Amino acid sequence: MTTLVIGAAGQIGRMIIKKMHAAGQPVVAMLRKPDSELEALGVDIRLADLEEDFSQALAGCDKVIFTAGSGAKTGADKTILVDMWGAIKTVDAARQFEVKQFVMVSSRGAEDPDNGPSAIKHYSVCKKMADDYLLASGLSYTILRPGRLLNEPATGGVSTVMPTDKEAQVITREDVADACIHCLKTSDTINKIYPLVNGNSSLSNALS
Repeated sequence: MTTLVIGAAGQIGRMIIKKMHAAGQPVVAMLRKPDSELEALGVDIRLADLEEDFSQALAGCDKVIFTAGSGAKTGADKTILVDMWGAIKTVDAARQFEVKQFVMVSSRGAEDPDNGPSAIKHYSVCKKMADDYLLASGLSYTILRPGRLLNEPATGGVSTVMPTDKEAQVITREDVADACIHCLKTSDTINKIYPLVNGNSSLSNALS
């Protein structure tokens, strides 16, 4: 089973690529431009741009992880084009190539943008639209909705219960990367939506 990672240049995507490649798991990195670090590892790279026609990047891939994001420094226009429209186009391409599992890295608040973090409401709306499109696609999906992302090393402990205390709604990027890889390994996570924060459960116990 070959997995395409869309958003491979981002922090979570890069971690996924490195971990899967090191473990000998077939993985392909979709990148907008060449990346010397991933090239040096010998990773299979396909150059394509989410804002253009990238559908052929999915050829020969059985699974997809979508972890692309416009980034905090861009405007709402890029959020729409990448986080929503890019995800929607990926779902369409996944259907075209009969992908067997689609893992979507979404966000806290995507289930109800009106009651999510107000500062990123436009982002939450885009994530919800992308999630809903995937849900209606007929594809086998797993949707992860992580809390605020931290750059600390993985803790190895997660929870799928989003705390009411917003300060506690956090998770390391590496734990999210590990969760994405875990979802590829078990059918237990198929057609499930998981809020995701750091906690006291192992991935195998939390994502079941």
